[in-house]
Amino acid sequence: MTDVVELCRDLIRIDTSNPGRQERPAAEYVATALSDAGYECTVVESEPGRTTVVTRLAGADSARGALLVHGHLDVVPAAAEDWKVHPFSGEVEDGCVWGRGAVDMKDMVAMTLKTAIDFKRGGIVPPRDLIFCFLADEEAGGLYGSRWVVENHPELFEGATEAVSEVGGFSLQVNDDLRLYLIETAQKGMRWMRLTAKGRAGHGSMINDDNAVTTLCEAVARLGTTPFPIHVTPTMRRFLAEISDVFGIELDEDDLDATVAKLGPLARLVGATLRNTANPTMLQAGYKVNVIPSEAYAEVDGRTLPGFADEFDAELRAVLGPDIQVEYQHTDIELETTFDGDLVDAMGAALKAEDPGARIVPYMLSGGTDNKAFSRIGIRGFGFAPLRLRPDLDFAGMFHGVDERVPTDALEFGARVLDRFLRTC
Repeated sequence: MTDVVELCRDLIRIDTSNPGRQERPAAEYVATALSDAGYECTVVESEPGRTTVVTRLAGADSARGALLVHGHLDVVPAAAEDWKVHPFSGEVEDGCVWGRGAVDMKDMVAMTLKTAIDFKRGGIVPPRDLIFCFLADEEAGGLYGSRWVVENHPELFEGATEAVSEVGGFSLQVNDDLRLYLIETAQKGMRWMRLTAKGRAGHGSMINDDNAVTTLCEAVARLGTTPFPIHVTPTMRRFLAEISDVFGIELDEDDLDATVAKLGPLARLVGATLRNTANPTMLQAGYKVNVIPSEAYAEVDGRTLPGFADEFDAELRAVLGPDIQVEYQHTDIELETTFDGDLVDAMGAALKAEDPGARIVPYMLSGGTDNKAFSRIGIRGFGFAPLRLRPDLDFAGMFHGVDERVPTDALEFGARVLDRFLRTC
C-alpha cells in the first residue's frame, strides 16, 4: 500500500473523538513525522490536550501571499456496534480505508502530511510559502482550535492570503468521459438556538388548554415540515447553470428542488444550499409523568445562506408564531468568495492532469469549516480535498455516518493532485 493509505490508517487508529478525546496523540504523530522530514514545528495548546501543529515551507517568492493548507485532527464520535468494522481500526476492505475520519477529514490530513514530507525530503521549492496547519476542535466549532489559534497566535499565519481545506475537490460523475469536481467557495452561517414555550402548570389528569409541551411540539412540527423559501446565491447560480449544462437538465427557476433531485445522492448536500434551514434536534420538558410543566424547550440547528441572514429571522418567526421565544446560543458567519483567480486555475489544472475528464465547478457547503476562522484574518478560503470517487459511493452520507470509508485509489489520486497543485499554486 502507498504511503498516503498507511498515513490515513494510522491517523484513524488514533481516536480523537470530539467530545471525549483529545487531539494531542494525533498532533504528536503529525509533528513527529514532520520533524523527521526536517521541518521545525510549532505546537500550541488552547488547553491541555487540545493541540494544534503548524509549520511553514519557504517558497521561491516569499513576497507573494502564502497559501495555508489546513485540516482538523478531531472526529465526531462513533458507536462501534453500529459499524461493519471497528470505527477506529483503519481496516482496508473492499478497496476502501474504513473508519471514523476516513472522509472527515483524516484523508486530507494524510494527503497533506504526505505532500509536506515529500516536498521537504525532495528539496522541492513551491512557488510561494506554504503553511501546513493541523488543528484541534473543528467538530465542535473550533473554539479550542482554529478560533483560538487565530486569536492567540495570528503570527503563525503571517502573510497568508488564501487557504484550502476540506469538503471540496471531490468528483461527481456525469459519464465515462466527464466528471465534475466540486470546489467549495461558500459556506452557510450557523444559528444554533433554544426555543421556549410557556404555559400553565397543572396536574396531568386535568384538561389543560395552555400546555407548554403541546405548544412547543406544534411549533417544532411546523418547523420540521415547512421548507423555507428558495434564495439563489451567486455560487449556487453558477453551480446550477453548470449542472444544467452537463446533465442536459432544464433549469426551472420555479422548481429548483426538482433540478437538484436529479443529482441522486448528492441532492442532500446541494439541496440544503438553496434555502435557509432550521432543523429541530433536541427536546426537553417536564420532570414527572403526572405534572404538566410550565415550560418546554427545543434545540434547533439553524443555517443561513450568505446574504440572507436577515431573511432567516423573518422566515423563522413566520413558522414558529408569536408564542415561542427564540434565544440564539451560538452563531457563526456565512462565507462566499468568487470562483476565479490563479489559485482556482491551479486547482483545475492539477485535476485535469490526473483526470482528463475533469471539469471544476463551484458549490456551497451546507455546514462550515475552519475557513471561517481564518477568514477573520483576511484569508480567502476554498474547499479543496481532491478525490476521484466511484459513481456508486454515497459520499455525502459518509460525513458523520456509519461505515465511513474512502477508496484507496481515491486517496492515491488525491495525493497526486495535491502534489501537482502545491507545485504550481
